[in-house]
Amino acid sequence: MTDTYTHGHGAAVLANHATRTATDSLAVVLPYLTAGSRVLDVGCGPGSITLDLAAMIAGLGGAASQVTGVENTPEPLREARAAATARGIAARFVPGDAYRLPFRAGEFDVVVAHQVLQHLSDPVAALSEMLRVTAAGGVIAVRDADYAGMFFSPAPPGLREWQARYREIAHRNGAEPDAARHLVGWALAAGCTPEQLTFSCSTWVYTRSVGDAAWLAGSWIRRTGEEHYRAQLAALPDAGPADDAVHRITEGWMEWAEDPAATFVMPHGELLIHVP
Repeated sequence: MTDTYTHGHGAAVLANHATRTATDSLAVVLPYLTAGSRVLDVGCGPGSITLDLAAMIAGLGGAASQVTGVENTPEPLREARAAATARGIAARFVPGDAYRLPFRAGEFDVVVAHQVLQHLSDPVAALSEMLRVTAAGGVIAVRDADYAGMFFSPAPPGLREWQARYREIAHRNGAEPDAARHLVGWALAAGCTPEQLTFSCSTWVYTRSVGDAAWLAGSWIRRTGEEHYRAQLAALPDAGPADDAVHRITEGWMEWAEDPAATFVMPHGELLIHVP
């Protein structure tokens, strides 16, 4: 199965994703790591979270090589391998598809997927694969954002358009940008029981003094202007020329970031699946 990754894999997207850490993105699973944990990061992107997990396993007395990142696209896989070399962390990075993970049943004790299910046309099938490769007694941790639940102040027209257009593009791609609210339902559809599931929420917050509002705005301005995303904007029936849409969205982000009261909250759903 081939899905369209709404963000694309341009330099701006990879740079943004490479800033993510295990602590700010997957804190929910960290208490489950042990020296013996065999860990799989599904949709690892440029590998920053994967490498953090590998460093943590090594710090507990295990080996970084117990941690594997799997990614279906060459560009982020190359970035992940380069980052592993630069950081001197011997995690493994392999090509693979979330729908057909190239691993044996029960091969891992901890399986994670950060901001992955929201981009898939069949998240239930991906969860079923994660369940297949997780050993008895293991845990799966998935974390996804909810774009409809994001809120911000001020709310200039261009920023409201960014939110609406992103959700429209994702839905046209067959994906679910508001994935956080669906995680429990998807897990149940994959065959889990309610007793296996622990759901929680966490947020990323950006202001002038916390989380760096200017960085967030700059990142999204660059990402919106990349060729892959511009093409998707241009394909929307009522968005008009891509240059105009990108200009409006850019102006919205800039107006928001320049306001001393700028506040942006990104809610995330976190689901732990305890495998019996």
